[in-house]
Amino acid sequence: MIILDLTALGLGAFLGLVTGAVFFAGLAWGMRIALSQPRPTPVLLVSAALRIAGLLAVGWWVAGQGVSALAGFALAFLMLRFAVLVFARRPIEAASWN
Repeated sequence: MIILDLTALGLGAFLGLVTGAVFFAGLAWGMRIALSQPRPTPVLLVSAALRIAGLLAVGWWVAGQGVSALAGFALAFLMLRFAVLVFARRPIEAASWN
């Protein structure tokens, strides 16, 4: 029988949301800085390395708390990713010239 630890699931979900928010805020910040530079590649590489390392470090710690925590972490991160994509792809209304 599979036992689902709701406390660990909640902890993982909370950490997944926080980590995801920091991950995507770092992505936005890194892109903003990179697009203002004449050579954006180093900025993008450092930004990606820091974000991935942070995500993996927190994910590794959460995985040590159990399968329920890891499932909550992954589901929360993916739900936040989906929400960010929906927000980013929304149509932008053109300014009226009249």
